[in-house]
Amino acid sequence: MNSPPPTGHGSYGANGTGPPYLHIADVLREEIRRGLYGVGDRLPTQDALADLHGVSRPTIQRALHKLRDDGYLGSRRGRAAEVLDRRSGAVESEATIEPDSDEPFLRAHIAAAFESPHVSIDVFSLTTQTLYEALTGPVSRIKEGTLSLESIRVRLLLPSPDIRLAVPIAVADPTDARPLRRLRGLASAHATALRSTFVDLAERRMVPELSIILRSVRITPMERLYVINNTTVLRGYYKVLNRRVSYHDEDIEIYDVKGTDAVLFLFQYDEGEPGSRDSRYVQESRSWFDSIWLTIAEELTLFE
Repeated sequence: MNSPPPTGHGSYGANGTGPPYLHIADVLREEIRRGLYGVGDRLPTQDALADLHGVSRPTIQRALHKLRDDGYLGSRRGRAAEVLDRRSGAVESEATIEPDSDEPFLRAHIAAAFESPHVSIDVFSLTTQTLYEALTGPVSRIKEGTLSLESIRVRLLLPSPDIRLAVPIAVADPTDARPLRRLRGLASAHATALRSTFVDLAERRMVPELSIILRSVRITPMERLYVINNTTVLRGYYKVLNRRVSYHDEDIEIYDVKGTDAVLFLFQYDEGEPGSRDSRYVQESRSWFDSIWLTIAEELTLFE
């Protein structure tokens, strides 16, 4: 069933009581109860709802999360929120909404960031493979001429290639240098590919201001962190596992981590509620990244 066209409610003004997201959640809940949106209907997009109510997108997202908690809405990544049949008990658990371990989750948030004329991405991780894959779509759109930006700034914080990391290590012999040499080779290849992508954009002069800076820190990352456009934070833990890998035609049993299995937790800054839990978490994540970047981070020499 197609969703009915949205009806205007105006912005949430000074006469409203309580946080704006709760007011918007109440409005949408009443519309669902009155049948404006039936079971299976999809609500308007978050951007459309933000324009309709005169608030920021994070405020809309908080309102939708509230309705999901109350069992009115369900969703799937990449699709608009869908009205559930509460009478049948068809209520999705919070675990199916947040967090999400699918790589499309990261790609969706990276793609959304590129809808802004100014893009900033700060990353702390073991390698840049996941980020490189997530950037493939937006970069292709820029090259095709269907996406125009004014600036892109990427800061990558990776483990130092000069230290012995906690992982990966060989199960049989923790002093075996091969797992670490393998990781460094992979990290260098992925980072080189990512940097080459930006060099290509710069040479084509398709983005007026573009920078990618890589630094290293003498830490073994046990989690990955993405700070996107200073308003969205995705964070997930690496889990150590036992697996076999190939290195120079030899199989090695190692303790390693697999980033694609890391469940990503979402936090978003709300301009209307800078003191909220999510807003404070985003602020602290930005502050933490800057504290490392501006103090103990060192120039990365993967490419020499």
